[in-house]
Amino acid sequence: MHLRYYYRIYPTPVQRDRLARAFGCARVAFNDGLRARQQAHEAGLPYISDGALSKALTEAKQSPAQAWLGEVSAVVLQQALADLNVAYRNFFKSMTGKHKGRNIAPPRFRSRKDNRQAIRFTSNARFKVLDNGRLRLPKIGDVEVVWSRPLPCAASSVTVIADAAGRYLVSFVVDVDTKPLPPRDSDVGIDLGLVHFVVLSNGTKVASPRFLRRAAHKLRKAQQNLARKTKGSNNRKKARRAVAKAHARVADTRRDWLHKLSTTIIRDNQAVYLEDLCVAGLGRTRMAKSVYDAGWAMFVNMLEYKAARAGCTLAKVDRFFPSTRTCSACGRLGEKLPLSVREWVCPCGVSHDRDINAALNVRAAGRADLNDRGAQVRPVVMLAQRGEAVIHPDAVCYTRSVEGISVL
Repeated sequence: MHLRYYYRIYPTPVQRDRLARAFGCARVAFNDGLRARQQAHEAGLPYISDGALSKALTEAKQSPAQAWLGEVSAVVLQQALADLNVAYRNFFKSMTGKHKGRNIAPPRFRSRKDNRQAIRFTSNARFKVLDNGRLRLPKIGDVEVVWSRPLPCAASSVTVIADAAGRYLVSFVVDVDTKPLPPRDSDVGIDLGLVHFVVLSNGTKVASPRFLRRAAHKLRKAQQNLARKTKGSNNRKKARRAVAKAHARVADTRRDWLHKLSTTIIRDNQAVYLEDLCVAGLGRTRMAKSVYDAGWAMFVNMLEYKAARAGCTLAKVDRFFPSTRTCSACGRLGEKLPLSVREWVCPCGVSHDRDINAALNVRAAGRADLNDRGAQVRPVVMLAQRGEAVIHPDAVCYTRSVEGISVL
């Protein structure tokens, strides 16, 4: 399993200049390759291959006009071309329908005004972690690293990142082994929400922290300060960096909180079931700000890779499964409930909390999909009333997907 480990670095002023030069050279290599392919397409010429671009880059380094490309590591330039090739392949897959999800746009030119700059060194560059804790990068120097945790093994590549807040980070890609946890007897269904971030089938409710909402006043003041500065001035650059730092603090706090919550859920349960929500679709509604502030997609992604590493089961129930209006006791499908209704009573006499009932139904649906012993994990089938023993036009028919395997 491949994982990324992020660390903060503090380059010296000389090393920052060298990194800025490397960022610029990688950007030029990327833009030159993109421009060559665009011109060939407009002229009706064949698609320029990856090897032809690499050869053209080598010739450019030997020319007097772009001899300064040789001042940085050759691996950085080749990795910039590799990023261009991957972008084109993803674009072609999207055009031919082989890529699932949203359509991917063609590659665009990189700008020196982009708030985020990055370069990548592979093992061919022979980067090395020294005994004194510094990271030796070719043609950059020995950079000071804050080792918040040790690397589990040797890294296959390292990426140097300069973000909008003026911070420098390194990202190591390592190949780690799975660490199965001891078997547990508990499993849990999860219902994601906005008032309560997660509601578990065991009755536990975790309130949503709303990090962006809580920092809205400070962000607004920083943005107002930025709007008053003259464009192109140094004070505007300082104000822009202050806004970026405020947003980075919110993002870092949210990420840390999601890591702790996802680790607790995976550590305490052998199986985890949750709904397959369409976050992109919810992001186009009036609740978009709250949806993206919650960080559902990031949380689900954390659960997926942590469950795979810990040897746990993670299953997703279809997003059209009516978990909210289905009685978890008798299985009766009720009417649609507005968001203002938080509790409801089933005709069978059971009173339900909206979120806990949904979590119980998600767990039951996940158990049914993963059951292989013939056990009865769904509510028992009950006789339908006389008025219900027909096929309604709005009858629900759905499929569920478990770890990429569709089940009808």
